[in-house]
Amino acid sequence: MSPEPDAFLGGTLRLHQPPRGAHRAGTDAVLLARLLAPAAGERLCDVGAGTGAVGLGCAALHPGVRPTLVERDPELAARARANAALNGIDAQVIEADVLGSAAERRAAGLRPDSFDLVLTNPPFFAEGAHRPSPHPGRATAHALPEGGLDRWIRACTAILRPGGRLGLIHRADALPACLDALKGRYGGIEIRPVQARAETAAIRVLIAATRGSRAAVSLRPPLVLHGPDGGFTPEAEALHRGAAWPTV
Repeated sequence: MSPEPDAFLGGTLRLHQPPRGAHRAGTDAVLLARLLAPAAGERLCDVGAGTGAVGLGCAALHPGVRPTLVERDPELAARARANAALNGIDAQVIEADVLGSAAERRAAGLRPDSFDLVLTNPPFFAEGAHRPSPHPGRATAHALPEGGLDRWIRACTAILRPGGRLGLIHRADALPACLDALKGRYGGIEIRPVQARAETAAIRVLIAATRGSRAAVSLRPPLVLHGPDGGFTPEAEALHRGAAWPTV
């Protein structure tokens, strides 16, 4: 463990993370933790949880929500348990491979149709399609095998109840692949582009969707992260402090 935990979501959550150079939670996790607003008593699952930033962050901001954190790496799962205890959050941590078989997921404790919300940050790249990080943990956190995104979304769908909500973040250029994976499974899809600066193309997309819905797709206003001075915009700064999304 690092000697001092990081302050996350404006200090709402304290988070022990791996050393720098490994995969660490940052802005992507902040935005995903704030994407959906669960009601008290709803069942939340953070799939591919790492050290638990998203699921624990969402639970810290919405008291009464007990998160389940799914992580295949034993070291990261141990950090997630420690972070839950550090923040006084009653969380379940399940060590399971999201891409394993349905029987394997069920044996690990992931039952079908058992969650109201699923939040996930899938690995962003296909194996062999990018230069992997020299850090083994970061490399595995960033890459999926061929067809992995569809399998990842299918696994998330299997544990989400009909009418439940899925929230995910991905690279902007992966939007077509994300929509393909959601097709026939979700409706009411809301897409929010995330831009580094107002004059640049989007670098991320945040997607919220409802399992089994027939509602249309909608495009939300973009979030711009940085202003001309390089600092966070007021909207991005507020989100990093744990504030809710702007209402527009």
